[in-house]
Amino acid sequence: MSHKILYTNLDSMRILITGKNGQVGTELSRRYESHGDVVLTGRDECDLSSEASIREAVRRVKPTVIINAGAYTAVDQAEKEGPLCFAINAAATQVLAEEAARLDALLIHYSTDYVFDGTKAGPYVENDPIHPLSVYGESKAAGEAAIAKTGCKYLILRTSWVYGAHGKNFLRTMLRLGADRPELRVVDDQVGAPTSAAAIADATARLVDSAPEASGIYHMTAAGSTSWYGFACAILSAAMGPTAPRMQPIPGSEYPTPARRPANSVLANDKFARIFGFRLPSWQQQLDEVLAEMRVATQTNEVKR
Repeated sequence: MSHKILYTNLDSMRILITGKNGQVGTELSRRYESHGDVVLTGRDECDLSSEASIREAVRRVKPTVIINAGAYTAVDQAEKEGPLCFAINAAATQVLAEEAARLDALLIHYSTDYVFDGTKAGPYVENDPIHPLSVYGESKAAGEAAIAKTGCKYLILRTSWVYGAHGKNFLRTMLRLGADRPELRVVDDQVGAPTSAAAIADATARLVDSAPEASGIYHMTAAGSTSWYGFACAILSAAMGPTAPRMQPIPGSEYPTPARRPANSVLANDKFARIFGFRLPSWQQQLDEVLAEMRVATQTNEVKR
């Protein structure tokens, strides 16, 4: 497949963003909220569990770019709510892709490392066979397949271990637990690349600005890798210093969850870098930037009080 990137003026685009209140959606909203040709939608404006709501929103906006930041991401709860998970992550994705094809619009969609089973020895590349272990992973794999079948222009961006200053995520959980407990036990035999919602939003905006015409699946994660234990240690060391709780690594078997997680979630970003000409920063740099933002927000709130 040949890949071409065209550079155009953002003002010539009309962008529809779903999931404005999610982790990535919040960061996208911050970057685009002052741009008149960007329409930000949440459940009230575009309910991803309703085909009619999706089609109405897209046909009203008539976008040239659709960024689907909405998703069902409660991985463990999905084991009980499979139909809802599939409705949002697969059926809604297909509807968005169909509407994108009708408008000749570009669809940017986020997928996940959870489409893999984690048994590969090294980083996963885009054409490695998928084998999800969970309902959530199955739903995201189904969404990928649905997009490809429509023939629309698309970028499927697989990312991993998403976290940020807002929403429910591992970073915020560790900060909360670290402030309350003298010791934390964290899984050390699952490895991945913690990727901040802010970095994902920055990269997405950069892609949109370059108006890519390079349909396909791309891995887009932070550089480097670590375990959940390593990530937790880095979070609490940076945030709490010598007052951080004691940390104990444990195997995943000692922390069972309803949904199985891949042991290896590391994704290779070489294809992305080759086609688009840049890489996301290291996970350590991203963590530093998110924590710095959170410190500023805390100080600002304290001044306001």
